[in-house]
Amino acid sequence: MASSLPSRPAINRTAPEPSPAREPLWRQVLGERLRGLRHERGEKLSETASRAGVSPQYLSEIERGVKEPSSEMIAAVAGALDVTLVDLTLAVAESLRPAQQGASRGATCSAAYALAA
Repeated sequence: MASSLPSRPAINRTAPEPSPAREPLWRQVLGERLRGLRHERGEKLSETASRAGVSPQYLSEIERGVKEPSSEMIAAVAGALDVTLVDLTLAVAESLRPAQQGASRGATCSAAYALAA
């Protein structure tokens, strides 16, 4: 008698192709910048969070890029770190610029090749 067990599909053991580099999210870069500012001041998470009026857990989530904080929360944390919103925004934008330039350079290059063809 033949077995009636279903056959299992073959497992693909080849390594997946790496995905193209994606532009970082605003919240990730913002969080990195806030953490950097806090470390420059030599402060613990709880100290900065207390001055900003947020919980240490929430500030940690902001710094890790997990939460998308409101403008009010960003202003509170920036104030606790003695940085203006303008300076913080410019720092985040400057951090994003290299990623954006790399992405647009590739698109421009592809467009140029397409026009040349």
